[in-house]
Amino acid sequence: MLSDQTGSSPEQRRILAVLVVAQVLSGAGLAAGITVGALLAQRMLGTTGLAGLPSALFTLGSALAALVVGAVSQSRGRRAGLGLGYAVGALGAVGVVVAAAADDVWLLFLALFVYGAGTATNLQARYAGADLAHPSRRGRAISTVLVATTIGGVVGPNLAAATDTAAVGLGLPPLTGPFVLAALAYGAASIVLTALLRPDPLLHSRARQPATGPGTDTTAGSGPAALTADTPANGQVDRSRAVFAGATTMVVTQLVMVAIMTMTPVHILEHGHGVAAAGMIIGIHVAAMYLPSPLSGWVVDRYGSTPAAVLAGGVLLAAGLTAAFAPDASLLALAVALALLGVGWNLGLLSGTTALTSALDPANRARTQGRVDVTVALSGAAGGLGSGFMVATTSYSALALTGGLIGVVALTVAAIAERQRSRRHSTARAAGT
Repeated sequence: MLSDQTGSSPEQRRILAVLVVAQVLSGAGLAAGITVGALLAQRMLGTTGLAGLPSALFTLGSALAALVVGAVSQSRGRRAGLGLGYAVGALGAVGVVVAAAADDVWLLFLALFVYGAGTATNLQARYAGADLAHPSRRGRAISTVLVATTIGGVVGPNLAAATDTAAVGLGLPPLTGPFVLAALAYGAASIVLTALLRPDPLLHSRARQPATGPGTDTTAGSGPAALTADTPANGQVDRSRAVFAGATTMVVTQLVMVAIMTMTPVHILEHGHGVAAAGMIIGIHVAAMYLPSPLSGWVVDRYGSTPAAVLAGGVLLAAGLTAAFAPDASLLALAVALALLGVGWNLGLLSGTTALTSALDPANRARTQGRVDVTVALSGAAGGLGSGFMVATTSYSALALTGGLIGVVALTVAAIAERQRSRRHSTARAAGT
């Protein structure tokens, strides 16, 4: 699969293989906060209105971590940045368990903030998969890294009840089991990347750059992706506008996805279902976030980032409508809605990541990617925090419908602006010749 999706060097195939192993491990850690974070806060705080706070906290933590991981990667390479990020995420997961055992809400808040480093690192790993990828295969290379998260991401939530039982049997408080699993998973991912991610993809891409001169992407070629609306025919990207388009796509999809996802477990439990049911629905959602990655990568490579972003908006709208009008007791309808939500997020993330990576030279790539991911994480924090207040004051249906509308409108407007920019650029280039 790796050679088919990258059409590339032995170094790239080895890098993707190591990233796949690390992402499988980290996926289980990623799912813990999603599955039981809101439920743990609801139990400790005694209110639904603040149930979105854990999502906001570990998303804010992921924003800071994205900046740090990007800066460390910029100076010391992907291996050091990603290894550090997962190690910090493991420490945060341990802190959540300790806070729950001590019934210390403030320690819980701090630990959730630190735990967010794992989420940031899990997403930053996609950039490592793209560093040495050929432009015509860049979307599929990114998708290889993302799809690997599916295994752990699906297994993790469905182990929520089992790990909870095991934790209680060991004398730990209820709902801490998934965070024990997260600590082990993030720790293992850190070890794998630190020991095996060689050659370092970012440093290796920089070493290849001088052969063709400054400001040139040495992986560039004459494939279809090199001539999409996102990349002018001369191989140089209108950087600031392309970065803005990619960032906007990721920010909007993250905001909508986190807002709806955060309150779904609370909605499920309030209508008579248990933790196992919530874990199952979130497991389906996480699978849909990552499993369609090969198809999304092909769509991006074949049609370009802008059409893929519009498609993402349409899928987010379908998810919002399905969740908004689902019968309260219907797990099937919620499963469909959360699956669509995951697919829309996947399309948005892949299209935005590809546009961003294509716009950046290896010399400054990691730092800029980290800064963009900060904005993405902050949008997720806003979605997570605002979702609890909105459900408390209106309803889950209103939240879902609003999220879907925001997704389709914002991404369509951004796509139109980017298409107009591309046409102006093409006209100016033609006039210059």
